[in-house]
Amino acid sequence: MYIIGIGGGTGSGKTTVAKRIVELLGEENCSILPMDNYYRDMSHLPMEERKKQNYDHPDMIEHELLEEHLKKLLNGETIDVPTYSFSTYTREKETIKLSPKHFLIVEGIFALYYENLLKLYDLAIYVDAEGDIRFIRRLKRDIEERGRNVSSVMEQYLSTVKPMHDAYVEPTKKNADIIIPKGGFNEKAIQVIVRYMMEKMKR
Repeated sequence: MYIIGIGGGTGSGKTTVAKRIVELLGEENCSILPMDNYYRDMSHLPMEERKKQNYDHPDMIEHELLEEHLKKLLNGETIDVPTYSFSTYTREKETIKLSPKHFLIVEGIFALYYENLLKLYDLAIYVDAEGDIRFIRRLKRDIEERGRNVSSVMEQYLSTVKPMHDAYVEPTKKNADIIIPKGGFNEKAIQVIVRYMMEKMKR
């Protein structure tokens, strides 16, 4: 199995790139493992305390569990991927079965941050996009998919999202083998990556 890490800022187009790669390689050959599923469970805290946590800090991802799951997949084992509720900030009871395929894409803002995960990647990709575009995409997503309102998204973006991006996400560019500019709609860059991966599969 061949593991690809796709990192980049919130709203940069990581998921778009990952889905396009799967589309071109075929679902029978490639799976996506979203790092968002590995947010730490906050059920031990009262709701008001949960809301105050900084979910844009790398400590909020249970990367130790993700590492364990990646090693199991590399060993040919099926894993139970956790699911996470962004409205309650808790890990849900349901899990998702994921079996090994030729390729696995690990996708998330901190995908290129943790040393223990970088060691397992065969290819590291950073998806880059301008800050204002990323903010608009984040605003749209949080309102439509996570039940937030405009003022809460703006407050969170200014207080934690942007500072954390500057401190922890942007610097992970240095860990990338490939940087995709113009966000998730850079078809030429995606085609180059897919051709590279198909060559790997042939070998």
